Amino acid sequence: MEQGGGGGLGSLRAVLAILQWWGFNVTVIIINKWIFQKLDFKFPLTVSCVHFICSSIGAYIAIHVLKAKPLIEVEPEDRWKRIFPMSFVFCINIVLGNVSLRYIPVSFMQTIKSFTPATTVILQWLVWSKYFEWRIWASLVPIVGGILLTSITELSFNMFGFCAAMVGCLATSTKTILAESLLHGYKFDSINTVYYMAPFATMILALPALLLEGSGVVTWFYTHDSIVSALVIIIGSGVLAFCLNFSIFYVIHSTTAVTFNVAGNLKVAVAVLVSWLIFRNPISPMNAIGCAITLVGCTFYGYVRHLISQQQAAVAPGSPRTSQTNSTRSRMEMLPLVGDKQEKV
Repeated sequence: MEQGGGGGLGSLRAVLAILQWWGFNVTVIIINKWIFQKLDFKFPLTVSCVHFICSSIGAYIAIHVLKAKPLIEVEPEDRWKRIFPMSFVFCINIVLGNVSLRYIPVSFMQTIKSFTPATTVILQWLVWSKYFEWRIWASLVPIVGGILLTSITELSFNMFGFCAAMVGCLATSTKTILAESLLHGYKFDSINTVYYMAPFATMILALPALLLEGSGVVTWFYTHDSIVSALVIIIGSGVLAFCLNFSIFYVIHSTTAVTFNVAGNLKVAVAVLVSWLIFRNPISPMNAIGCAITLVGCTFYGYVRHLISQQQAAVAPGSPRTSQTNSTRSRMEMLPLVGDKQEKV
């Protein structure tokens, strides 16, 4: 049963939460691709910087003005020792996502991002020597196979964009893993996470964006025809990027972990379909099959993780189901989703 309400009202709330999450997520992805392809604003670092600035302002308004969430106080020392490293990885993750969008179709980028569960498990196994059941490894087989099939049959393949998306998966996995140790003791929700990380990410990215893309942005200002409407779209993408984080806070509290996992994979399918309808990038039948296999694999992986966690909760002494649910939900909410799926532990 869905959280946050009884009977039909709770189900309706869950459906509405998922729909608005899909809407914000797909819109942000499509607008970013539109900025790079249609507006010819080929500056992913600058676009990412705009997103971070808008998210910083939005999080401040949400916490201090709207009082949507109480501010979680963080010691000044912890801001640099814990939040700053997380912000650095968070920044790399978002930048690489936008860089990949600059060079490869939305459908291909979204399929590659679905590789994140596999990179998370592999990183934890190689670097942190964490043990995983055979069922986890088996559930990764269709994800890896689907990614391989999609990459081999991608008609608009670009090596730079592909590498950016793959390294972005590693950054997403690193962010998820580091959060368990660096943010230990802080029960961050998605709004507070953005509140602390977005300003650091802006500070990290501002200078590289200025040095690497500054002259190109100035030239674009003087040569682009409809500069006002273009700026509205670019700034609007930043506002929507923050709204996406806010929508995740809502959807996490309105759905179960299983529903969240399935909805996340269906969201990728919706993004692929909408992007194809708008940009008409060529997709071969085998490429579509590879994408479908990957999404089914991600759903199966999420189901296996949930099944294992339920079994562990059932055999663990002195751990009531309610406390387990609250613990799982608080950890799910710990990191924001900004154009990618969250690894659920």
